[in-house]
Amino acid sequence: MEEIILFAYIFSLTVLFIFGSHGFIMIYYYLKYRSRKSPAVLEITTYPVVTVQLPVFNELYVVGRLIDASCAMVYPKEKLEIQVLDDSTDQTVDVVARHVEKYRRQGFDIKQIRRTNRVGYKAGALKEGLAVARGEFVAIFDADFVPKPDFLLKTVPHFMTDPGIGMVQTRWEHLNSEYSLLTRTQAMALDGHFVIEQSVRNKVGFFINFNGTAGVWRKSCIEDAGNWQADTLTEDLDLSYRAQLKGWRFKYLNNVTSPAELPSEINALKSQQFRWTKGAIETARKILPVVWKSKLPLGIKVHATFHLTNNLVFPFIVLAGILNVPLVFIKHTGLYDPYFTFMSVFVFAFLGSFFFYLFSQKDVYADWRRRIFLFPVFMAGSMGFAVNNSRAVLEGLFKKKSEFVRTPKYSIKDKQDSWTDKKYVPLKISSTVVIEIILAIYCLFGVASSLYFLEIAAVPFQLLFFLGFTFVSVMSLKHAWVARQMSLK
Repeated sequence: MEEIILFAYIFSLTVLFIFGSHGFIMIYYYLKYRSRKSPAVLEITTYPVVTVQLPVFNELYVVGRLIDASCAMVYPKEKLEIQVLDDSTDQTVDVVARHVEKYRRQGFDIKQIRRTNRVGYKAGALKEGLAVARGEFVAIFDADFVPKPDFLLKTVPHFMTDPGIGMVQTRWEHLNSEYSLLTRTQAMALDGHFVIEQSVRNKVGFFINFNGTAGVWRKSCIEDAGNWQADTLTEDLDLSYRAQLKGWRFKYLNNVTSPAELPSEINALKSQQFRWTKGAIETARKILPVVWKSKLPLGIKVHATFHLTNNLVFPFIVLAGILNVPLVFIKHTGLYDPYFTFMSVFVFAFLGSFFFYLFSQKDVYADWRRRIFLFPVFMAGSMGFAVNNSRAVLEGLFKKKSEFVRTPKYSIKDKQDSWTDKKYVPLKISSTVVIEIILAIYCLFGVASSLYFLEIAAVPFQLLFFLGFTFVSVMSLKHAWVARQMSLK
């Protein structure tokens, strides 16, 4: 039995090491191309027609803010079309109607486009809007975004210089990153993706992805790539790969930012992470065979594989957390010391992740030294979310279909703002919470066992697992309880 546990643990660590080591590769390219600046902001000489699509579904608290910001963008009115793709089923419909009428009277070409059903969810709404869009280019903003006035002036010119550019993506900023520990850790995770991953991939020549919002597409690129499709939960990632496989090039602007609201409630964040994780696995199953059959260079194929499958780490994080406890007892026997000496090499994967996020914080924030102290909390949170995301991975692998659950937004910016009295707050607790609670207690036993046997080297990782599962499960229960209490008032 001891040999089976050791083999399973070493195998899980090997998987985590392979994906973790990819962080070193990204850091290598980041340092190599750091002197290569992001694309310069270009002067716009001609104003092509641009359609701004705003897909919304029950966004009572933020849809007005979104429409106001979209109409405040600096661009000739006669060259700007705004489509509010409104699939809402509540008072959001009336809020949208009032804002649309207000701006129509001011001379804006703005429309509220309603569907009789939500077929295809967001992808279906975007596709239906595209069919009647008059713009040569299409900008897309989700409801949690507040586009800056100069967004179009800084993105559209890049299409003018190169007809092969199919999409321009901007970096996300965070309106409420300082709201809570939950939003601060989310900001760190997203900064790693945008500051390192997106920037490096674009500079090196790897495939990047449209992030679903805060970007602009060439309409002909979308149509040439097969249009929006709803057979995965990440229609943005799917279309991105199909477009690049057709030969279209993307441009990422790290120096152009678009502010957005981060989820401030953990059960909403769980549903968002579930959708992103499952959708990426669905896209990998759909797209990777096409990638490997293509004539792309081997380096691009390998990187695309890492890109589309990196969520496979989550089941192995859970497995490693479970096996950590019996390993304390196995190590204490002293019979397998060579194996444990060998396993020390896996610590390098942890260091790769640390430097990955260190550079992302250093590149953006003046107070990066303060922010990087949040890294252990971020790691614990990643472990805590592993159960939720593992379920998403398994559903994606085994083709279990589920609906597109949008992430509710509450217009949270400052600490005095509150989500507790808002609609849309999830009342239902996921069944994964039970597993998270059991694992928290189990990992606490692991911490106690490590201390009892003086296996001090095992304590930090045992503690991270315990804190991660405890934080996620307790916050899930607390937020659901608060929401339920408010709903009864």
